[in-house]
Amino acid sequence: MQISGYLFKSVRACCLVCMPLLMVGCSIMADSETAVANDIDPWESANRKVYAFNKVVDDALLLPATRAYDVIVPDVVEKSVSNVFNNLSEVKHFANHLLQGKPLQAANDAGRFVINTSVGLVGIFDVAADLGMYAQAEDFGQTLGYWGFESGPYVVLPLMGPSSVRDAASLPIDNRFDLLAEYKPEDHKLGLQVLQVLDTRNQLQDLQQFVIGDEYTFVRDAYLARQAMQIRDGRPVTDNGKVTDEFDEFD
Repeated sequence: MQISGYLFKSVRACCLVCMPLLMVGCSIMADSETAVANDIDPWESANRKVYAFNKVVDDALLLPATRAYDVIVPDVVEKSVSNVFNNLSEVKHFANHLLQGKPLQAANDAGRFVINTSVGLVGIFDVAADLGMYAQAEDFGQTLGYWGFESGPYVVLPLMGPSSVRDAASLPIDNRFDLLAEYKPEDHKLGLQVLQVLDTRNQLQDLQQFVIGDEYTFVRDAYLARQAMQIRDGRPVTDNGKVTDEFDEFD
């Protein structure tokens, strides 16, 4: 995979981390934090080195380029670019919802792709959302988690960011559903991948301010919390570890 592809995966992983920043608590006691870290992050020393390397790349390359992109490109065009790349992701969402045995969600993904590709002009406009059909992101790591595969230790991948053993192993499968990876000719694909990197990183510029305390720990905990929440489809967990639904009492 080309460098731009790695950079995209790095930004994509960071996006997964940063979106739930306000949902992660900051009241864990120091002794319990150490115990949790030893359990979920046994390779912390090596992970911190990779994290620092990724941050250098981001500060030196991605962030300056993103700021220039944000200044040059009008907001309405930025939104359209985001919509197009989001539309391409519907194929991956569809495949993973099928693998999880969720036909209604898969139908939603397929409907969004068809509507936005046609009426929405290749996804420039998110017409499906206006019709009440909203995106429901899924990847193969979530699919494995849904069927009971443990995440394994936390790991930070070079130029790809936060992950886990399970999620890292799932990346080749996710790449099979990446329409942009199959795009021809290669020189055009490279340009689109760079644009995708800039678009995704641009969406993160205002989120850095929400990081509290040690950045590495904050990002790790946010990433793992969000992955667990997505696998449960946002449903809460009771004290005995059972996943519940707020409408269970009406069943």
